[in-house]
Amino acid sequence: MPVAIAILLGVVEGLTEYLPVSSTGHLILAGHWLGLSDDDPATSAFEVVVQFGAILAVVAHYRTLLAERLAGLFARDPASLRLLAAVAVAFAPAAVVGLLFRKAIKAHLFGPAPVAVALIVGGIAMIVVERALRARRSAASGDSLGDVTLRRAFAIGVGQCFSLFPGMSRSMCTILAGEIAGLSAATSAEFSFLLALPTLTAAAALEAYKGREVLAEHVGGASLSIGLVVSFVVAWGVIASFLRYLRSHGLEPFGWYRIALGAVVFWAVGQ
Repeated sequence: MPVAIAILLGVVEGLTEYLPVSSTGHLILAGHWLGLSDDDPATSAFEVVVQFGAILAVVAHYRTLLAERLAGLFARDPASLRLLAAVAVAFAPAAVVGLLFRKAIKAHLFGPAPVAVALIVGGIAMIVVERALRARRSAASGDSLGDVTLRRAFAIGVGQCFSLFPGMSRSMCTILAGEIAGLSAATSAEFSFLLALPTLTAAAALEAYKGREVLAEHVGGASLSIGLVVSFVVAWGVIASFLRYLRSHGLEPFGWYRIALGAVVFWAVGQ
């Protein structure tokens, strides 16, 4: 893979992984418009493995919290144990569904048209949910990670299952599920970022192992390393900016963006 394409895909991954617009969908579209084959196993593997950069961005951004919670686990701190249990409960549903349907999803849904459908459907869902919850949203909403109960975590985990459809967005599905369960948008996003650690690590590690030969032969260590570094740097900047945005704005603008992009993709595919 040319270094320039690896950089572009790394930028796309970093910009979109933690925004509710679907990093997988944007990578598929970017790869398609860069002339990369939708069926190329090397490109598909790279698009998943480059998520390691975004994973490290979460570790970097939440390094203090993660260090405190890790120390708390050894000290049997109740808050740390509750957060670990919540992440585990939220991780389980998508892990099971992903293992069962991974091959079918990659075979039938990795293309511009399915992504466009998911972008539009997800955009409409975001707008509807945001407007429905706007009247309910108040200072009483769950506004800290301590408010993520096991029931709310499971609801978020069920929501994450919908993100297995390329274009739906893991961030969107988990944030909306958290809001519906009674959390604030900012807290839902923070928990979504932490949930990304086991979710994206499992997906990227599985893809790296299964695609190790094609990655070595058709992508190359230099391009893969550069893509990872770029996605890490960009994603780290996006996390802080997105959290600041959510504390004063809702998700609705992202919904309109998704609808507009989906319409453009349908138009382009029809040309």
